Amino acid sequence: MPVRVLLPNAFGKHTNGERELQSRAAHLPELIEDIETSFPALKQHLRGEDGQVRRFINFYVNEEDIRFLGNEKYTFQDGDEVLVIPSIAGG
Repeated sequence: MPVRVLLPNAFGKHTNGERELQSRAAHLPELIEDIETSFPALKQHLRGEDGQVRRFINFYVNEEDIRFLGNEKYTFQDGDEVLVIPSIAGG
């Protein structure tokens, strides 16, 4: 059973309105590759020029921040639900 990835409405213009995809990725770097393969226009929004995930992009696994689960070392489990959430700043 794959991992379910939910994308925010803010990415809709880069995903042709798609808000969800399935992935068989084992770890976060593979998941990001799957997202970028499915939606190439998102790459510039997920990673900086250095190839690193932008610091304002957050990943939650089953509503838990992946940074507290081991970040890139966390192994996805069948049926995990991953939320991609861009931080919003302003005042």
